[in-house]
Amino acid sequence: MPTMIDISTDLCGVRLPNPLVLASGILGTSATLLEKAARLGAGAVTAKSAGPQPRKGHANPIIADWGAGLINAVGLPNPGAHHEAHLLAEARQRLRPLGVPLIASIFAGTPDEFAEVARTVLQASPDILELNISCPNVHDDYGEPFAASCAGAVSVVEAVRPVCTVPLFVKLAPNVPNIGRIAADVVAAGADGITAINTMPGMVIDVESGRPLLTNKSGGLSGPAIKPIAVRCIYEIRQSIPADVPIIGTGGVTTGTDAVELLMAGATAVGVGSAVYYRGLDAFRHITDELLAFMQAHDYRHLRDIIGLAHRTG
Repeated sequence: MPTMIDISTDLCGVRLPNPLVLASGILGTSATLLEKAARLGAGAVTAKSAGPQPRKGHANPIIADWGAGLINAVGLPNPGAHHEAHLLAEARQRLRPLGVPLIASIFAGTPDEFAEVARTVLQASPDILELNISCPNVHDDYGEPFAASCAGAVSVVEAVRPVCTVPLFVKLAPNVPNIGRIAADVVAAGADGITAINTMPGMVIDVESGRPLLTNKSGGLSGPAIKPIAVRCIYEIRQSIPADVPIIGTGGVTTGTDAVELLMAGATAVGVGSAVYYRGLDAFRHITDELLAFMQAHDYRHLRDIIGLAHRTG
């Protein structure tokens, strides 16, 4: 592809060589896997969400392909914040020579716990900190997600902002009445960027047994079926927050044209998760090649030519 096509992008001063971000929970469980994703073409990588204490997660079955996407209720298994800080520090060393930024992701049960986890993982100097306030499959453990309301989302940002020394992104949920308003409120409270969306809550029943397929009964839907939801949410968020606030758009991206669609809706970068299941570890390279081919065919020379295009054309 022509070298004059520039697909680099910027998240609050953090440069990405391309807009594809390894989503949290996909290959993010070790420094080696994060490095592998970077070498296979990810423009940035997100570690799996870490919480205050080690957590085993839910019992199997925890994930299934239901035909139009995936459903999972992994349950946020993680080694705890202190172990995560060591993982992030090792990953940072591996990623620095590659020029691929590292995003840390955290969750917790209270705003104060979020702040404490943030303090711990920030010792590893990730490039960006992402607040996972929207995981849909641990409701029984943590109650209503903070992302369900403006007040809840803002309370976490206000707790973490004073201790956060890197760009602060907030991962929002799609199943809310007005995601644009929540995004605007967390930005006003001090968030530097938005990640949207998390998975969509759902359930699949095994008709042979008559039981929910997952041990947790409900889980988060991902994959191609949720892309239109992600596009709508990103579009509404872009209309609701300042133009210079970046959005990592996530949800259903498996091809280069999927990525273009999220970018045109207003995303600054694009999360890639389930595509690794559908297209293997080379998904990042395939999607990048398809993005470049689309841009060449339509005479786009820079990613900024397509970012937010849907807002400029009607």
